[in-house]
Amino acid sequence: MDFELNDEQQLYRKSLREFVEHDIMPVAREYERAGRYPAEIVETMKQLGLFGLVIPEEYGGLDVDKVSFALTFEEISRGWMGVAGILGSHSVSCWMIAKHGTEEQKRALLPGLATGERRTGLALTEPGAGTDLQGIRTTARRDGDHYVVNGAKMWITNARYADPLPVLVKTDTAAVPAHKGMSILLIDAGTPGFEVTKDIGKLGYKGPESCEVVFTDVRVPVANLLGGVEGRGMQQALSSLETGRINIAARSLGVAQRAYDEALDYAGEREAFGQPIGDFQAIQLRLAEMATQLQAARLLTYWAAAQMDAGKRMDTESGMAKIFASEVALQCATDSMRIHGGYGYSTEFEVERLYRDAPLMSIGEGTNDVLRTVVAKSLLAGKAVVR
Repeated sequence: MDFELNDEQQLYRKSLREFVEHDIMPVAREYERAGRYPAEIVETMKQLGLFGLVIPEEYGGLDVDKVSFALTFEEISRGWMGVAGILGSHSVSCWMIAKHGTEEQKRALLPGLATGERRTGLALTEPGAGTDLQGIRTTARRDGDHYVVNGAKMWITNARYADPLPVLVKTDTAAVPAHKGMSILLIDAGTPGFEVTKDIGKLGYKGPESCEVVFTDVRVPVANLLGGVEGRGMQQALSSLETGRINIAARSLGVAQRAYDEALDYAGEREAFGQPIGDFQAIQLRLAEMATQLQAARLLTYWAAAQMDAGKRMDTESGMAKIFASEVALQCATDSMRIHGGYGYSTEFEVERLYRDAPLMSIGEGTNDVLRTVVAKSLLAGKAVVR
């Protein structure tokens, strides 16, 4: 049992840290405050090949191991979680296309997605259907060699840049159970009737856009049905979310690590009653708890990623990692703010931004309470063993 990164992973992490500390950390607060899209950072990520993280080498991607995949999102989120979101939605969608697409779809799309020339996202959530994906109302009616799509999606990251945008639809509204009538269509940007109507205002997670998307009689070629077979959309989406939960767990680590770093530095610099506040036992206890929980979350996340590398079923493991790491991110952000005192509430300090970013991690890729029921059902069914 080896708890250390191998030499290649350590070198990769070093290069990521250099990128984050040089290109992201100095501008994150300024860009977020100005509502500025991080176009320059995106260009650098293209040059580094990061848009090809999960794409097989035969299509021009990096095809990194899943521990390195987690490292990517941890390190970028330590600089700015929003930037990691741009790469996260893209990577989850790319993994899904690489795993489930037809050979023609993979040859046509993956090389451009690997370089970042094309970008993508994933349109699942609707105004009336979030966690309950079987309750979606977006439909795709077959009309000759096209589907006609009508409906709307919400909270779609990369919506203004996605080409194509994979969209979960109902191709058979009468199917029982409902998931048997669900499919994913790859909808090209600029298709008539496909409209990104607005960016949704958010508490945190600034940088990437989160949009409402409307489909009005959008004609999509049958060749754009992911995998070429109807009724597989739910399974395709859920399998991609296993990767997504590693992504969210790792982003949580980045937020938690930065919150801890800021608290540790501040505790050594800030003085009260003639001594650094780090000399006070109350601060020491809080720092020790933050460090302990952070390292536990990191090991759990890397373990889940390693399970995926080993080819094992890891929906339970990724769910555990996402639940625990996201709760740690929330706690670390809160504790860091407490250690900073009044300054933690100021927009001049990083912890204020971290405090706003952290809550999303407990919601994204399945809310933590829903994931707890998923983990519990797996345990009760004997599909997962904890010992």
